[in-house]
Amino acid sequence: MTVSYVVSGFAVGLLVGLTGVGGGSLMTPLLTLLFGIHPSVAVGTDLAFASATKTAGTFAHRFKGTVRWDIVRRLSYGALPAAVVTTLLLKHFGAVSNEIGQVIRYSIAISVLLTVIALLFKGKLQAWLNAHPDRQLQGRQLANATMLSGAVLGALVTISSIGAGAVGATLLVLLYPRLSPAEIAGTDIAYAVPLTAIAAFGHWWLGSIDWSLLGALLLGSVPGITIGSLAARAVPEKFLRGLLAVTLTSVALKLVF
Repeated sequence: MTVSYVVSGFAVGLLVGLTGVGGGSLMTPLLTLLFGIHPSVAVGTDLAFASATKTAGTFAHRFKGTVRWDIVRRLSYGALPAAVVTTLLLKHFGAVSNEIGQVIRYSIAISVLLTVIALLFKGKLQAWLNAHPDRQLQGRQLANATMLSGAVLGALVTISSIGAGAVGATLLVLLYPRLSPAEIAGTDIAYAVPLTAIAAFGHWWLGSIDWSLLGALLLGSVPGITIGSLAARAVPEKFLRGLLAVTLTSVALKLVF
């Protein structure tokens, strides 16, 4: 079984490297559907996995100067308290109970579908907003909308481990359409580090992290991400994103039905 986890980590890492889509959209459903791991344990383990990988990504983006720290702070003001409150609610209602497991399962399905929407329409949304600057938020409205988006993402990520990647990046495009793609990626990764760390700590407190599973996934994902990143330019992006959208939609339907 450990070999299967390593291979799965490699496959997910490869797809993340090729497409840039957050690993949670792939890893959490994979652990739940293919290996039959309890949804809460799958979420907790993936959050610890994401915290480790996103920390390395943040250092790289900081070195390149592609992190907007003012936006990271606004997102964190909403996301971090939401993650703490959501963890306490999971503790209160029983994070590893069958009932909560079913809620988490549906939350994962919703998060996966949001990722699909983000994959398909992010570019069109950005183009439309850049063509209509009068529709863009400014000043205090923009700051409040950013903190509210952070709160929604904080709850979503803590429950499902999904949302900090493609969904978070799409919200940044909607709120800050003039950011460059590199700034969107860097800012999205940077705010996700404290969010996934707090959410992972919460799941550790709830007892829903499988450390041996985490080690096996990391063992496979590191070379997978490296190879995927190197091969990304050789594979048509539209083909990859279309394939990923179909796969994720199928996963979401399977989780629900």
